Amino acid sequence: MVYDGPYPERIRRAGATGVEAVEFWDWREKDLPALEAAAADAGVDIVSCTAGGVLTDPEAAKEAVETVRESIDAASDIGCPTLILTTGPDQDKYSRRAQRETVVKILSAVAPVAEEADVTLALEPLNTAVDHPGYFLTTTAEGFSIVDDVDSSHVKLLYDVYHQQVTEGNIIATLTDRIDDIGHIHVADVPGRREPGTGEINFDNVLSAINDAGYDGYIGCEFRPSGDPDDAVEAILDRR
Repeated sequence: MVYDGPYPERIRRAGATGVEAVEFWDWREKDLPALEAAAADAGVDIVSCTAGGVLTDPEAAKEAVETVRESIDAASDIGCPTLILTTGPDQDKYSRRAQRETVVKILSAVAPVAEEADVTLALEPLNTAVDHPGYFLTTTAEGFSIVDDVDSSHVKLLYDVYHQQVTEGNIIATLTDRIDDIGHIHVADVPGRREPGTGEINFDNVLSAINDAGYDGYIGCEFRPSGDPDDAVEAILDRR
């Protein structure tokens, strides 16, 4: 759920609705001690943030490794168990194979650091049809193949229901077939990235399937509310 305003106040507002956890984008733009304090005041956990960095450029691989390492340290310092990674854009001057190999190389280099810190790296496919034209990683299958090649207990996939409905559909089967390799889940409805229940996805069935498959992680509500944000969050909580 995307609130407006200063981030500590967003956390307190989210906590007042009854949520148990929050997440945010790039940690470098945040006052982390202030966010920790707000989370403690609100009685919520900080469960994920984004790492930043471009993983698809072979010439910038060393820099990307350092960026992710710094992000792992930052996440560990605030007790955040999951770090979201995006691959970055498709680099026109390199083949997809070369870019994919670079993503695997970078993730393999940082995986031992993540394991030592007990921070899970969640690699996220995004859709290119609506929201992220030019992005490299779009399909769940390729995401899982990268996770398989890295072969670390702390490198998994972030499955975003919104993005994957736009890209490929087949949500329930894809989620449940490899639920143990999914480190985090995001939900929003299609079209418009609005709250579940406003579009074409049957979230009662999707959420039941996730639960029945034994998923024990967090589900992040990464949507734009169609009306009052607090009402949207409370409607989501009623689905639990």
